[in-house]
Amino acid sequence: MASSSGQDRWLFASLRGFRASWLVGDLLAATTLAAVAIPEQLATARLIGMPPISGLLAFAAGSVMFVAFGVNRFMSVGADSTIAPIIAPTLAAIAVAGSTHYAGLIAALTLLVGVVLVLARPLRLGWIADLLSIPVTTGFLAGISVHIIAGQLPAILDIEAPAGPLIGRLIEIARQLPRANPYSAAIALGVLAVSLLTERLSARIPGALIAVAVSGFAVWQLKLQGHGVSVVGALPIAPPAMTLIWPSWSEFTRLLPLALIVAMVCMMQTAAVLQSFPSDPRGRREDVSRDFAAVGAGSIIAALLGAFAVNSSPPRTAVVAESGGRSQLAGLFAIAIVAALVLVAAEAFAFVPQAALSGVLAFISVRIFRVGLMRHIYQRSRWEIFLVVASALLVVMLPIETGVTMSIVLSLLHSIYIIARPRCTELARVPGTTIWWALGEDEAGEHEPAVLVFAFGAPISFINANYLCSRLMEAIATMARPCRLVVIEANGVLDVDFTGSQILQQAVAELRGRRIDVAVARLESERAMEAAVRTGALGADHVFRSVDEAVRSYRAALTPSAKEAR
Repeated sequence: MASSSGQDRWLFASLRGFRASWLVGDLLAATTLAAVAIPEQLATARLIGMPPISGLLAFAAGSVMFVAFGVNRFMSVGADSTIAPIIAPTLAAIAVAGSTHYAGLIAALTLLVGVVLVLARPLRLGWIADLLSIPVTTGFLAGISVHIIAGQLPAILDIEAPAGPLIGRLIEIARQLPRANPYSAAIALGVLAVSLLTERLSARIPGALIAVAVSGFAVWQLKLQGHGVSVVGALPIAPPAMTLIWPSWSEFTRLLPLALIVAMVCMMQTAAVLQSFPSDPRGRREDVSRDFAAVGAGSIIAALLGAFAVNSSPPRTAVVAESGGRSQLAGLFAIAIVAALVLVAAEAFAFVPQAALSGVLAFISVRIFRVGLMRHIYQRSRWEIFLVVASALLVVMLPIETGVTMSIVLSLLHSIYIIARPRCTELARVPGTTIWWALGEDEAGEHEPAVLVFAFGAPISFINANYLCSRLMEAIATMARPCRLVVIEANGVLDVDFTGSQILQQAVAELRGRRIDVAVARLESERAMEAAVRTGALGADHVFRSVDEAVRSYRAALTPSAKEAR
């Protein structure tokens, strides 16, 4: 396709450069993708309180729209268990799950989510995904996994589902344990065990589908319905009718914040998928806002089909990439396989136990509770593990949509704190070199008498200038000999805003009043250089290319008597 036309810029960019040799790989990937997607989509529909067929329709809508409007060649879009637990509790508080009103609110919410994500393209909102740190997202996904498990325990045990806060529900479930159905529990645990085992053996083995099929066969042969095992029921061939309602003002005020939260989670997850599975072999950053819009288009079509909001899926995308898929044709072929299976075997779903789908959801929740990543965070930055724990507790202890919102706020506060309290370090010269570095406590370094070399680790702005200057003054106060020169190593200073420049100017004036000269070294940002010189506090003769150059200039300016005093 020629990239010059407007249509090429918008349509089927994910198929650009397609080669016939990719077809076999896409077909093989589609088979594995369909096998993984079928039980997952059915289970997610159950999690959100919608008919099972709506999950398959969400998968079809998300996949087709991403082929048309997306860029990434591997991404799989459809029903997602990450956003389902966020949606269901809020809507269940407004309408009864399974009612026409509930389905109408789902459609309205799905349209809102789709519109927000589509607007991300013209508004260039790809930067929003960068606001969420990995520790915080890891924590709130762990919290969501706890909600999924707690929500599925009644179906796993075949007991009455309690209402209310999470802790209260868990207590009530514990009280009902003597009434649990052992057959349902065995089915759910069996599906979970098989799914975990096959995933450990190979991601290409559709363990969840195998386990669900075996459990359905067991229900049929052993007549487990007579033992109280609930089943999904035959899938209708006709899709559910779209039930779009115009929400009342009070309903709209609850749906809009929820739509923004869901859209934010979709952006975050889509950006994570793009980072993990880039389709550009040269490693260039893809147009993430365009893929946001493609996911949004999938939600809009899903609403029209009577389904619910869609999202990108890291596990399913991994299946496509690891199974030999090379383009978005794998998603289209998977839709065809799913459609054929529904047409041929719709009645067979009458024997699929609800507990089997709960087992699939339990497997998904285990998968998004990323213990390995938590361990890695702890090993690399131990204090950031507290962000993981705090984010998880917010989602678990608070209503889930409130917890996710607070997790996002926590991520923003974390980023602000890093800027407001950057690392400031006294530098020493590496012995035998002209390099000034932040040496460890057990490393020997050289210091110039009466000279302090101090590194600012961030742009100087209204939010951190007082802190940076106070740390500088503290370092001067702790010197063994009176300070005569401060060299600010400014490699990390990318900018200086007006307030920061004023505070820096006051600090420099105070130091010069104390007969302490101030120089700046390695201020490589032209923007920061102009701002620093513009303040009048630092002239061009006080700005140096290196710390060593600043120190040599100081030595050369010393009078003979001052040199003897040193």
